[in-house]
Amino acid sequence: MTSPATDVDSDGTADEELDRLRLEVSALRAKLDTRQRRAAVVPAIRRVTAAVLVAIGAFALVLSTVGVWAARTAFDTDRWVATVAPLPRDPQVSAAMSEYATTELFRVLDVENRLREVLPDRAAFVAGPLTGQIREVVRKTVNDVLVSDRFQRIWVEANRRVHTRALAILNDTDGLVIVRDDRIEIDLLPLINQVLRELSSNLPTLFGKQISLPDLGTSEIPDNLRTRVEDAVGVSLPQNFARFTVYDSGKLAAVQDAVATARRDLILFVVATIALLLLALLVSPGRRRTLLQFGLWLVVAAVAVTAVLRRVRGELLLEVPDGTYRNGVDATLTTVFAGLRTRGTQLIWIGAVLAVLMYLIGPGRAPVWLRGRIAAATRATGRGLGRGSRVAAARGPGWIARHLDAVRIGGVVVAALFALILSSWMSLLVIIVVAAAFEVLVTVVARRAGPAQPALPAAPPPAPPPSTPQPSAAG
Repeated sequence: MTSPATDVDSDGTADEELDRLRLEVSALRAKLDTRQRRAAVVPAIRRVTAAVLVAIGAFALVLSTVGVWAARTAFDTDRWVATVAPLPRDPQVSAAMSEYATTELFRVLDVENRLREVLPDRAAFVAGPLTGQIREVVRKTVNDVLVSDRFQRIWVEANRRVHTRALAILNDTDGLVIVRDDRIEIDLLPLINQVLRELSSNLPTLFGKQISLPDLGTSEIPDNLRTRVEDAVGVSLPQNFARFTVYDSGKLAAVQDAVATARRDLILFVVATIALLLLALLVSPGRRRTLLQFGLWLVVAAVAVTAVLRRVRGELLLEVPDGTYRNGVDATLTTVFAGLRTRGTQLIWIGAVLAVLMYLIGPGRAPVWLRGRIAAATRATGRGLGRGSRVAAARGPGWIARHLDAVRIGGVVVAALFALILSSWMSLLVIIVVAAAFEVLVTVVARRAGPAQPALPAAPPPAPPPSTPQPSAAG
């Protein structure tokens, strides 16, 4: 028999072992809970990080698009000239330019006082109405000059000079672009020159003499054009005559520095945008969800940047006097920013299509059901096309051989319809090549099928057997 002391020691040892095991189990459970929490926290952090990065990347992509458009359009002389070349033919732009040029001409020529000088004292009261009539004639002359092909060359050349000098940021005061007192001005004196030439032919008595000015539609714009206009008209032109201020905010140097910095950093910004999007996909635990978020954010970013640009445009228009001038500036901005609006629309469509596509390949009930229906329809279409192709391969050559002339005529008719719709020379060449290939193909197929067999006449119905006479009852 064991002693009581021995039983006590055994019980104590068992209790100590039990406590130790309980502590170990608690420690293991704590470690397991920590690992589970860590396993749950890390993906959550990655999802949040990817969502933030993809949102920033979407806005950066839209801003990069704006920057690339500005670099390719606003900072490229050839693209800029091609963008603004049709402006004089826009009715609102031509109306604004006509009003401005007419006002400048009447300001320097002082038409009403000239009329009062040549009219008798008793007829001086008609000077005002005559001035109004002459003003309408001058405005019509300016409109005719603006929409003429001859002035188109002057406009293109003037804008090329403007853009070239603006990019170079020259500080001269004798060219088309004058940088002075934190202002940029465009000299419309070439337009005034052409208008004066037309007025000299139509209204020679307006100047009291025949004036001689260069035809800028067939020659280059001379550097001494201002002096020649002054000598021809016989007046000294004001310093700001026919100079249209396009920028005047007192911060020209800061804007120039910002533009130069933006052009230098544009490539770096585009590369950083691409790297940001790749990093978002790298850290994301669910790339499909991240791409869906990117599509949605791209739509939001494009709409937001478009709204900001419209607000800026509205603020700029408020600085222009309401009426003809504001309408002209509005039409000009619409033409200049047409390419950027197209890029914004493309980004919105890309984002929407990407978001819808990522949703449709997801595990939701609606995408799964839709994919099933599409798969079933695809299989049915494939089976139908297979049966149709086998039937066409078996019976098509013979049918073409029997209706060869009709098939050839149908090919020519279809080619003619496409030629009427697509009017470019390249499209016409492609249509001719495709039509010729079609005619050769149907001819080869018809010949391989053999000569068309004429339809056999229907066999006559068999003659009824001769009837045998029935014996009579008397016989």
